[in-house]
Amino acid sequence: MSFGALTENRARPGPQRLDEIFAIPPGRALDICVQLQTAILEHRLTAGTKLSEDEVGEIYGVSRTVVRTALQALAHSGLVRIERNRGAFVSRPTPREAHEVFEARMLIEPRVARMAAESATPDDLQGLQAHIDSEHGALQAGDLGRALSLSGNFHIAIAEIADQIVLATMMRSLISRSSLIIALYWKRRDTACESHSHHALLSAFENQDAAAAEAIMKSHIIDLHSGLDLKSREDAVASLAEVLGAAAGALSKAGAPLEKPSRSILDRSIARNETLMP
Repeated sequence: MSFGALTENRARPGPQRLDEIFAIPPGRALDICVQLQTAILEHRLTAGTKLSEDEVGEIYGVSRTVVRTALQALAHSGLVRIERNRGAFVSRPTPREAHEVFEARMLIEPRVARMAAESATPDDLQGLQAHIDSEHGALQAGDLGRALSLSGNFHIAIAEIADQIVLATMMRSLISRSSLIIALYWKRRDTACESHSHHALLSAFENQDAAAAEAIMKSHIIDLHSGLDLKSREDAVASLAEVLGAAAGALSKAGAPLEKPSRSILDRSIARNETLMP
């Protein structure tokens, strides 16, 4: 049997679960990890914000050990940096890191788009359209941070359609870092979530036009990279209580016990296909 036949007969595994992505078992640490990730990717927690174990623990009503587990998982994904004797901070990518992230995306994503065009099913296309609709909804609501986060999820969904587990894992990290980079360095904030490229990609997938999908994705990444103004800048830093308080309250009302599994956030995230984070 040929390799192609083996590939065609292999069942697609589907999106990775959040506990697999973060390597944390379901429970309070994973819930908090997802909450912090979402706040970072939606730009509510800005680059350089200190994530005090004591303060995060007080907000969520958990021990420092639980918070530390969540922060270490986020550090592994590149969203948080942990400094000895100083604690954890939302990562602040340097201009060099910004260039390297988009260079890596340029190498990976056009090829992934080509493979996705060759294997996309009607259900896959419907899922991508739902991503685009959600982006539009966030933009209409004026929620630029969430729109950018949803845009990143669109790219990860393409990797999952291509059935490339290793590349999808790499892309999650790159797109999460891209979210921080765009928050810091984007020079065309009014057009940061232009979705015409996503519509064009969807059209190429519908037509099973692999060459067009590859070319469109390459142009899309070039546009994103060229939209960066790689000069040092500072963002206003909001308090953790302001950013995380409402989400923590929702967890408390759900009755999640300290250090016992709570799947409320996990289940809602999976239902919304929140597998990353741009």
